[in-house]
Amino acid sequence: MTTVWEKQSGAVGTSSYTVYVRGTVPKEADRTMYFDYDVTDFTAVGSTGVSGLKIGLKGDIAADWPAAATPVTSKTLPVTKTWLEMRSNPHYTHSVRYAPGQGSGAGAADVVAAVYQPEVTSTLPAGWVGESPKTGKPFMFAPRWDSASYLRNSTGAGNPANKGGAAFSMIATLEYSSQPGAPEQAVAEHIKQAFANPKATKPLNALKNVPGDTIQEPLHRLFLDQKRLERNRAVAVRECKRYWGANYTDGGKECDEFPFASTYEGSAIEEYDTHVERNNFSVLPIPGDQNGAGGTLLRGFYNANRIIDGPEDGFIVKIN
Repeated sequence: MTTVWEKQSGAVGTSSYTVYVRGTVPKEADRTMYFDYDVTDFTAVGSTGVSGLKIGLKGDIAADWPAAATPVTSKTLPVTKTWLEMRSNPHYTHSVRYAPGQGSGAGAADVVAAVYQPEVTSTLPAGWVGESPKTGKPFMFAPRWDSASYLRNSTGAGNPANKGGAAFSMIATLEYSSQPGAPEQAVAEHIKQAFANPKATKPLNALKNVPGDTIQEPLHRLFLDQKRLERNRAVAVRECKRYWGANYTDGGKECDEFPFASTYEGSAIEEYDTHVERNNFSVLPIPGDQNGAGGTLLRGFYNANRIIDGPEDGFIVKIN
């Protein structure tokens, strides 16, 4: 926040300060989300009235869905202090929590989404010329709460009032390593080829464009429809047998598929959506231990990022 200090004769000085706002979720599953505000980098040049400048910090819930959901917020904000007071006491933590049972979503996901809007306000002391108060509203990823039965803390460890957890609504990124020695190396190399040269993968399709590497074409978790998940897997195995024969498992190999069987974009998608490109996936026999390592990372990713079943919670995959 920068202030140009003006008298009737014109500008005579400038001052500025910086506000950082960090949104965090506890490592242990919990429904409380924290927003830490830090005010720093106080500078003043020339003739100013910073000693009388008032700085205000506020955290608003601008909207939430469902609209009837009611948050519980800490009373630490809003706060207004002078420049000197804020410089002496620059840190504030604001918390937001939605109790379970207020949300919506398939499979009792109990999803509550909200818009958290930080506000920073500068108010000039009397005798200075210029717009006052002046408010800035920094961007913050939208927070979300759920109590999906297939994610961590689904029971609240014996306390139903604390079941579920919080996350930020954003396109999460699953990272796999193709570096030598990485447990999931073969999985990563398979996905890397599917992205870079999809036409060379099996099944053959000259128009193949495998999704999952851009935010414009993310993947979406499939959990609630286990029959569809099993069908994804069955189609992948069918194609592995088709191209490598029934003995493709020799030497402990398994059929690796991408997009994952646990996504709506999996191998059987054309059986559920007639408008999609046919054979728009890739299969490849790879060592079973590396296939298992990739699956373990995927399950951990789903849990850590609280990826919900359905089209509203996308993610992408990056290979390094």
